[in-house]
Amino acid sequence: MPLTLGVDVGGTFTDVVVFDGDVVTGRKLLTTSDPSLAVTEALATSGVDADTVFLHGTTAGTNALLESRGARTALVTSPGFEDLIEIGRQARPSLYDPFADRPPPLVDRSLRFADDGDMANLIELLQAAGPQSVAVALVRSYRDPEEELALGETLRSAMRIPVSVGARVSPAFREYERVASTVLNAYLTPEVAGYLGRLDAETTAGRRLAMTSGGGLLPFAAAVEYAGRLVLSGPAAGVVAAAELGNAKGHASVISFDMGGTSTDVCRITGGDLSSDSHRGGAGWVNRVPSLPVRTIGAGGGSLAWVDAGGALRVGPRSAGSNPGPAAYGLGGENATVTDANVVMGRIPPESTLGGSVSLDVASARQVMNVLGSALGPDPGAAASGVIEVVDTHMERALRAVSVEEGVDPRDSALVAFGGAGGLHASRLARRLGMRTTLVPPLSGVFSALGLLLARPSSDALRTVMLEEGSPLLSGVSGSIVAEAGERFDRHHGVVAERVEQFGEMRYSGQSHELTVPLCDDWLTLRSVFEVEHHRRFGFVQEGQPIELVNVRAVVWGRAPMVWSDLHALSASRRPEAGSTLARVEGREIQVPVWGRAELPPGFETEGPAIVVESDSATWLEPDDRVVVHDDGTLEIHS
Repeated sequence: MPLTLGVDVGGTFTDVVVFDGDVVTGRKLLTTSDPSLAVTEALATSGVDADTVFLHGTTAGTNALLESRGARTALVTSPGFEDLIEIGRQARPSLYDPFADRPPPLVDRSLRFADDGDMANLIELLQAAGPQSVAVALVRSYRDPEEELALGETLRSAMRIPVSVGARVSPAFREYERVASTVLNAYLTPEVAGYLGRLDAETTAGRRLAMTSGGGLLPFAAAVEYAGRLVLSGPAAGVVAAAELGNAKGHASVISFDMGGTSTDVCRITGGDLSSDSHRGGAGWVNRVPSLPVRTIGAGGGSLAWVDAGGALRVGPRSAGSNPGPAAYGLGGENATVTDANVVMGRIPPESTLGGSVSLDVASARQVMNVLGSALGPDPGAAASGVIEVVDTHMERALRAVSVEEGVDPRDSALVAFGGAGGLHASRLARRLGMRTTLVPPLSGVFSALGLLLARPSSDALRTVMLEEGSPLLSGVSGSIVAEAGERFDRHHGVVAERVEQFGEMRYSGQSHELTVPLCDDWLTLRSVFEVEHHRRFGFVQEGQPIELVNVRAVVWGRAPMVWSDLHALSASRRPEAGSTLARVEGREIQVPVWGRAELPPGFETEGPAIVVESDSATWLEPDDRVVVHDDGTLEIHS
């Protein structure tokens, strides 16, 4: 069987998982300033050849957006709508903050042009403006995209630069979202194309696919055209893996909790369904493309702790990154971080190697934490526990946002904790939310990279149909959409499709927002499904109010490179022996047992307080926690 390699780039570490058809292994590398260098190193040291399948979770688009490093972009739109991306919608970033501003538009006013029918003049104006990328989005082309597609091809031939067309990027109605999403795609395309192009030149791998925000895999060549779909590339892979774990363990609902070095990503998955919708954004910009409902906050192991002007302790969103990283890395970090707090609290044993390669510098961690504590006031020794409390509060809020705020009781879900720092905070967060079960999967430190191997190739298609309840066109509305998605899948992947899913975006007549539900071909069933979802989300239904089917979407899925059962069961061994370390528990320092995860046999049980360590992460067990080891190595914690 050919080698399958998954590489997920994070802000601090680059995670690598390799599957040779029999054994799955994982490791971490420090992320480099040019992320492609760490990826190239992973490829060079993994035995890649022409038969290798290379799967990638990339931050190229995300970083370009967050750091404003996108291309000089021009917009071509319908006359009178050149300023639409700046006018936007009525919604504001913070309703009661008069000083909160939207991010600036991604296209300068001098680079916005109207399609007035004079093609020669339009091309002349564009060439004089000198953009690096062009977005073409005509306001009403969701009804008939042919004019828009033809315009895009003409400009591509004349300009010889990337051209993003709304009909391919975001084909549904609503002019602002359509134009803004196309602009964002064009803004990111040169950066993503350059990054993936460099990787293409550096690897001999036969198949090269990138993870999309919607949880599917797309070949590099196609991903360049859909750069806006890569904004949640890495986090989506973790959600895929969490869904597979939930299915394997029989949990109807799980909440993924991925705490890395720079950020924390959370997502709720019900019934193993990786349902994505098109109503997402990134860093304040509209990005209406299929995306999993991931919520990201600036809280990770490398998040900086600081004291604000009012004397309050703050954590994040700024991060120490991989260079210099936390003080505990011993690479010159001079500011306290969450990782340093965990080291001082004793939750990461002194002999640990962070990421499997970085030796722990306990003295430096204590020094920066003492400096922070001195700035806080009379009890410097409480600084580390204060940092943990603040960052846990941020993450608890994020977990509530994907559960309680969406009308779902988190107590009905299992918490799936992963990432380099996820296991250190998961049990405490589960207790706060009343969640009884926490799962820490095998390869938890590189779990998102494992998710790349568990993901499926996919392609999708979407169309606005605007059908009123009772329309006889419902029964045949999805046929052409399914065919379009299938044709795109064949063109992109060239492998056999395994499954087709169909969704409808629906609303009550008069509403200005839609809900995504599985599509069926009779109105009675469709109304029932829609009202169940409406009641779950909003707590009511409108009896007798007509419904509308606004958009129809089809997704075609292929076969994943591996399945959960490919993770071999642990072999039984003699009862392991625990070491011990000094840790701060409930305000006092005590000796707690330290277990090596690789030595724990199936069925092993123990209680907290305790630490379970592995090469690239650790799991902290709160007092009275009970953990049991599954056959596949999953730790199941009951709080």
